[in-house]
Formats: sequence, structure tokens, C-alpha cells
Amino acid sequence: MAPRAPKGTRDVLPAEGRVRALIEQVAGQVLAAGGFGRVVTPTFEETEVFVRGVGTATDIVRKEMYTFDDRGGRSITLRPEGTAPVARAYAEHGMHKLPQPVKLWYLAPMFRYEAPQSGRFREHWQVGAEAFGSEDPLLDAEMIALLADIYDRLGVPGVRLRISSMGDPEGRGPYREKLLAHLAAHEDTLPPDARERMHENPLRLFDMKDQAVQAAMADAPRLLHNLTDDARQHHERVLEALRLMGIPYEEDPTLVRGLDYYTRTVFEFTCDRLGAQSGIGGGGRYDGLVASLGGPEVPGVGFGTGVERITLALGDDAADAAVVDAYLAIPDADIRLELMPVL
Repeated sequence: MAPRAPKGTRDVLPAEGRVRALIEQVAGQVLAAGGFGRVVTPTFEETEVFVRGVGTATDIVRKEMYTFDDRGGRSITLRPEGTAPVARAYAEHGMHKLPQPVKLWYLAPMFRYEAPQSGRFREHWQVGAEAFGSEDPLLDAEMIALLADIYDRLGVPGVRLRISSMGDPEGRGPYREKLLAHLAAHEDTLPPDARERMHENPLRLFDMKDQAVQAAMADAPRLLHNLTDDARQHHERVLEALRLMGIPYEEDPTLVRGLDYYTRTVFEFTCDRLGAQSGIGGGGRYDGLVASLGGPEVPGVGFGTGVERITLALGDDAADAAVVDAYLAIPDADIRLELMPVL
């Protein structure tokens, strides 16, 4: 039998390649107008970058990483997500000494061992942006506005924004005890993997699809309703900024992100055209990530969006070379980011 592309990977042929070029062009223009510089990190990192940055309780670290020992006996991992490597680069190169916030963006392949499905592959490409050095909630709103602008300029249909807050360490501890007390009353009904995850990171149960878990979580206390005053004020300012910019959103207290480094703002864009697996991109704030990688105590916020997911959402019409060429002809001067509101 002739060799084929490995399971979970695929060849990108010229027609789709033109669509992907469009995505890169538009994202690059929008982000450059927002003051972001492009960064390129290695395709593989020391495994510790993801163990320390992403968290041992996440599915990525527990189940999905491509990890191997190199010829020098060092544990190496193919990049499964983009934020931790950029945070590592920020810390390693002393970027905290630059005027803040430092704004960086990337386009890079990611590698995760998971069941391949429509628009999701074991090797996939992602556009991401990270901003380090500011706690200002307007920066959170700016990141959301930038991603919304990329989708809008690409013409992605049926995009909706869900948003919530993961709170801060001061509030998350007491909330965790409330959630564990609730789960203890339902523990006998939970499958083994949920019981294990319950003691590692109980918030992750909100994201599990198992019916028994969903039943147990239906009336569980919500972190969004148990925020500290500081976290609540931060969240309210983000929402106010979105309203002033005319960006519609849905508050979803069950929204969690799959990585342990998130604090305060979390958000996800969904696309109706993608069906049950509707997530197309998202992100949030991660104020402790740089410090967890040995850098200074520096706040950060960012997003990522899958190139394959965008391509799938755009549909067959986007592959028309004339349409793509028309978009690629947009001069840089036509890309403008509206001024952030002053609250």
C-alpha cells in the first residue's frame, strides 16, 4: 500500500491554501494595526514549559501531548498550544523591561493527540495573540474586539461570543470548597474519570459531556456568582467596554477553558455553521503564567483561533480564487482598529 498522510493530519492543496493565505493576511493586518509584532517560537519546547504553564490536571498534559526524549535525554514536546511558549519567550528575553504592554502575535502549527474530527486535527494551525504587562480590563475587551474584527473581515457567518470570569486566586479557593461540597453529594453517580478530575480541578467538570456529570453540575454553584469585589469590578468593566463598542455577548457562567492558567476573563467565539463542535476561537486572561515559567509577576491576556476551523466555517465559496484575490488586494491602510472607549 502506498504511504498516506498520518492519521489526524492532512495535505493542504492549492485551493484551500489560498483561503489560508487570506486568513493570514487579514489577521496580520488587523493585529499589526493594533500594535502587535509577530513572534515565532520553536515547534518543540522543553516539556516543562507545558507541565508548569498549562497544568498537570489538563487533558493536554495528561493525554494529548506528543512528548519524547531526544538523543541527549532531554524531554521534548511538540507545541500543543501557543500561549505558554510565547510567555516563555517573553520571560527569557527580558521583555518585561520594554514599555508595557508588549503585544505579540503568531501563526503556527499545534500538535495534539486526540480523536480527529471535522475541522479538528492532530496537527492544526492557529492564529494567536498575546498581550503582557497590563491588568487593565480594557485590554481584555481590546483582545476580544480584535478577534471579532478578524472574523468580521473574513465574513465568518453566525459568530457568537460567550464570556465569563474565572475569578482570582483569593476568590477561587473558597469557591472550590463550595463546589467540592456540592460534588461530594453526587460523587457516587460520577464516572471514575470525573471523580479523579473532581479532586484535581473540579471546574473542569463543567466542560465534560457525560450525562451523569452534566446532571450533577446542573445546579452546582457558579464561579461567576462567587467573585471577589476586585474580580467582579474587572468583569463588569470588560462587559461595559464591549457594550460601548457594540459587540454583542452572552454571559455564560458554565464557560471554562481547558487550561489551568486562566484567571478572570475567559471567552469563546462559536459559529453556528460548525454544528455541535461549534467553538471557533477564544481565550482569556492568565495573570500568573509568566511567573509560573520563572519570569516576573506580569499579567497577560490573549486569544487563539484555529485556521482549519475558520476555513470550515467559511465554506466552499471561500475557495473561489477571485473572492480570495479580492480580499488579498485590501491595502494595509484599509484596516483600522477603532479607538478603545474611555470608561
